[in-house]
Amino acid sequence: MKDSTLRNFHVPLPEDLYGRLREEASRTKKPATVLARYAIEDWLEQRKKVELREAIAAYAARNAGTEHDLDEDLEEASVAHLLSEKE
Repeated sequence: MKDSTLRNFHVPLPEDLYGRLREEASRTKKPATVLARYAIEDWLEQRKKVELREAIAAYAARNAGTEHDLDEDLEEASVAHLLSEKE
């Protein structure tokens, strides 16, 4: 955690999810709040990665066939390099 300031956040959970969280906390001997924090942090990081992938895909789609498209010689060299690494 980067910031030492903690804020409380009340999250009502369905009974089954709450039970699974408590079971995991018991199994790992870690507080349920720590596990919940890890899960939230992980989900937010995954969302950031998805958003970046989507932004890159949108950029590629917008620029396909334009001067900003991938250089064909560079693309061919990259593919050849990747294929040679597999050998």
